[in-house]
Amino acid sequence: HVQLVESGGGSVQAGGSLTLSCTASESTYRSIYMAWFRQAPGSQRETVATVDSNGVTKVAGSVKGRFTLSKDNAKHTLYLQMNSLKPEDTAMYYCAAEPYCSGGYVNWGQGTQVTVS
Repeated sequence: HVQLVESGGGSVQAGGSLTLSCTASESTYRSIYMAWFRQAPGSQRETVATVDSNGVTKVAGSVKGRFTLSKDNAKHTLYLQMNSLKPEDTAMYYCAAEPYCSGGYVNWGQGTQVTVS
């Protein structure tokens, strides 16, 4: 059963903060990688942050120092804490998972919109 449900998006002013959540089914949460992506209108999808099954996280240079990815294993939930938001962070944010032996991010949530003005 594959399920990824994002929440927490919204509209904020520049300099503000938001925390995105992605709750996964148990099987999906046990993927080798989970990640946050974003895509703004007219732009390519961008990898924002990733975490592997050992809990090692990486964040994109464009958000380093401002965004933090964390996990709550008990809740099967991935978080993206976003601070010091900028207008260029405006995008649809997606949670995704790469199951073992899949070769890529094949499981995606529906997305949550973040708008920074």
